[in-house]
This record gives sequence, structure tokens and C-alpha cells, in this order.
Amino acid sequence: VAIIGPSGSGKTTLLRSINLLEQPESGTIRVGDVTIDAGRSINQQKTAIRRLRQHVGFVFQNFNLFPHRTVMENIIEGPVIVKGEDKNESIARARELLTKVGLTGKENSYPRRLSGGQQQRVAIARALCMQPRVMLFDEPTSALDPEMVNEVLDTMMEL
Repeated sequence: VAIIGPSGSGKTTLLRSINLLEQPESGTIRVGDVTIDAGRSINQQKTAIRRLRQHVGFVFQNFNLFPHRTVMENIIEGPVIVKGEDKNESIARARELLTKVGLTGKENSYPRRLSGGQQQRVAIARALCMQPRVMLFDEPTSALDPEMVNEVLDTMMEL
């Protein structure tokens, strides 16, 4: 599914609302078997919100990688801290994902040492490491040089 429209039409707001990074004022959000009702308080829906966030991967337009953490640390943060997974299992899955996105050997690199395309592929691996049911991409190529666009689109197509 693609959501298209002119700049300022609400595409990013919609994606951020689906993952509850912005709180909708009304309506419901349903992803799989998880339903969030904007008419109810966040406190009443904490369990549902946690489940939703665990099942929805989000790749931001501007990567949002932690600059002070290595590629590996960026990727395993969610599974280890948020989901409470075993660190060694998360590292093994992260290594597989780095191979899948063409970044084998970059585990100990910091984001500032990577190209824009490489940073975006780290962001994709980070989202995939949470083992989501749904992936949301917010203009994944807009911050990239033209030559990097195909690199990231190819990675997305392989998913």
C-alpha cells in the first residue's frame, strides 16, 4: 500500500498516528488484532499500545539513529530494551539483517561514518529486528542523494 499526496497533505502525520507517535483526536487505529480507540485515554490502552508498537516497524525520513551508538547498538536497542529479548539472540538476528541489507562488517561503525544510503539501511534493519508484522516507511529516499535512492529502494523491494 502506498500513501501519496502533495507536501503538507498529512502523509507523515498519518504514519506517525498509526504508530501513536502522534495522538489522533478521534477514530480508531487497527493493525492486525490490535485496536486503539482515540476516544479512550492512553493510560487505559497501555497494553494495546505496547502490542501495536511491537508489531509495527517504522523507518523515519531522517533515519533517527543514535549518533553515539554503533550500528549494532542501534539495531538491538529495541529488541533488548523494549521487548526484553536475549541480547545474544538479538545480535545474531541483527547480523543476519545487516547481511540482508548489504552492510556486513559495519556492526561497529558509527552513523556519522556511513553514507545516507547506509544509514537508511541501518534504520531498515533496526525496524526489522523488532520482527514487525507491518512496516511503515516515511519518505525513505527523500534525504538521499539520487545515486543512493536505488540502493535503498532495492533493499526495500527485497523485503
